[in-house]
Amino acid sequence: MMEFLYFPEDKSEYIPAIITLIVFVAAAGVAMYMITKKSKKEENRFEEEYKQLKNEYKE
Repeated sequence: MMEFLYFPEDKSEYIPAIITLIVFVAAAGVAMYMITKKSKKEENRFEEEYKQLKNEYKE
């Protein structure tokens, strides 16, 4: 009936799947950290440029 499900009797077959899962979760965490870091840099740069433009229009 549910032939597409496969649960191995030997639980050591789960080890490669767990290792792959850990690698992908770690890679996702690193990617998220890098995106957040880049976003903060862009935000700071935008704020500086915005302040300069705001000061120019006031004068």
